[in-house]
Amino acid sequence: MDLNAVRMLVQVADARSFTVAAGQLGISQSGLSRAIGRLETELGVRLLNRNTRNVSLTPDGRQFVDHCTPLLSGLEDAERRLGDRPCTPSGILKLTAPSMFGRKVLVPLAGRLMAEHPLLQFELVLNDRLVDLVDEGFDAAVRTGPISDVRMVARPLRPLHWVTVAAPGYLARHGAPATVDALHDHVCLAVRNLRSGRLVDWQFREDGRLREFTAPARMVFDSGDPLVEAAVAGVGIVQVMDFAVADALAAGTLQRVLQPFEGRSRALSLVYPPSRQASPKLKVLADALLAGEW
Repeated sequence: MDLNAVRMLVQVADARSFTVAAGQLGISQSGLSRAIGRLETELGVRLLNRNTRNVSLTPDGRQFVDHCTPLLSGLEDAERRLGDRPCTPSGILKLTAPSMFGRKVLVPLAGRLMAEHPLLQFELVLNDRLVDLVDEGFDAAVRTGPISDVRMVARPLRPLHWVTVAAPGYLARHGAPATVDALHDHVCLAVRNLRSGRLVDWQFREDGRLREFTAPARMVFDSGDPLVEAAVAGVGIVQVMDFAVADALAAGTLQRVLQPFEGRSRALSLVYPPSRQASPKLKVLADALLAGEW
């Protein structure tokens, strides 16, 4: 049964006029008449008496309206209650992010959100592959750099900043470099870009300009994930994103070096399809990431 047609019938019964009811509902008289005609056909009874001067309910129509009016009021009250009630984040939030950011930021953040919202679950895909959010059924992605896909909503997060760090034990043995070029006398740990085959350059700001610097690496990794562990172990100096070493810096197991020359940064965004915009589970994640407390 078409509930909208039932609502239209009640409006006509109250107004006793198709003209007045149509104006109140914001539809045409012919559209209103056709909707009620379809309802009469579906029910197999005549609901209204129509003449040139007014409209009135038939006995069957009166019985039908008397039964439906409290039901409609109950539905409207239920709709209002749902609209006033805050939506509870629930279900699986499928999210992809670069590996190190996922391990260091998203895993503890997801744990906190699950504790706050017992019906919320996470599925995390943590790698550097550029997934298709829609085709692969993801709710959102955390991505670095400029976002070129105009089909997606991209909300800027706190930018990533690179820091150069080493363990206190390493610095006690080798001293801290005072200049960028002094790194040539140190043990540097770097990452090889698997696509280009080149070492990932370090960046520093000197005389107001960014300088690309190829570290004289004594140890090379195929990803950035082991850099922090190697640096904490005192193997050498690394340049990594600040979030990756925030805990180690706070604990004193790593120390920053070459701070006057820091300057490298990269944009970070939460990206999701427009269809996910009203999702309560995505909203709690976005609010936590936008707060920047990581």
